[in-house]
Amino acid sequence: MMTRLLFLATAVSLSGCAATTTIDEFRPTDQLMDLAAGEKVVVLGRRDAGHYETDRAFVECVGDKLRGPNINLMSEQEFMDSIYPWFEPRTAPKNLTRLTRLMEVPMVRERIDEREIRYIVWLDGNTETGGAMGSMSCSFSPAGGGCLGFTQWDKESAYEAVVWDLKDLTEKGRVRVDSEGTSYVIGVVAPIPLLSPVKSNACSGLGNQLRSYFSQELG
Repeated sequence: MMTRLLFLATAVSLSGCAATTTIDEFRPTDQLMDLAAGEKVVVLGRRDAGHYETDRAFVECVGDKLRGPNINLMSEQEFMDSIYPWFEPRTAPKNLTRLTRLMEVPMVRERIDEREIRYIVWLDGNTETGGAMGSMSCSFSPAGGGCLGFTQWDKESAYEAVVWDLKDLTEKGRVRVDSEGTSYVIGVVAPIPLLSPVKSNACSGLGNQLRSYFSQELG
């Protein structure tokens, strides 16, 4: 059994735990989006009060990938505090029609303009785990111990980003990323985790694609 698990650990290590990632996008034009000096982009996660929230860590990760020398990002929390309460879960616009109505409120438009916020990137999605298989047992005693067994599970990340231009209140593009892979833990004395970078790949794919939408020269 030990020899078999050692062989399995080697085989899985060699095959890797890579995630398969696909990116789909829709843009009404191939023209790059300009940012004038001082203008900002904010990345927001969609949330519904009480029962749904896009992972904040994923929102931050996409923001880090999007940020560049000429892409000035405002943090999600700073934006929500400065525009409070208009982008709280119960009041945030979920589509362009509602955003247009919201921007007709003088106080909201004034705060947006004062902070030079040009684009909002809305993120929606999650990462799910399923397909768990295998078993592992661990025992410990004064004389020693360890784990023996093998488990695996599937992970899938599915996220969509929508870019809104607050200057002319139009949608500039949509990007959807799907990433899936299988992770393993092999018990050979000590547990050996071999984790598929599903969520990380989804973040990189989404953030890098969004970054390519912006002109790298200041307008």
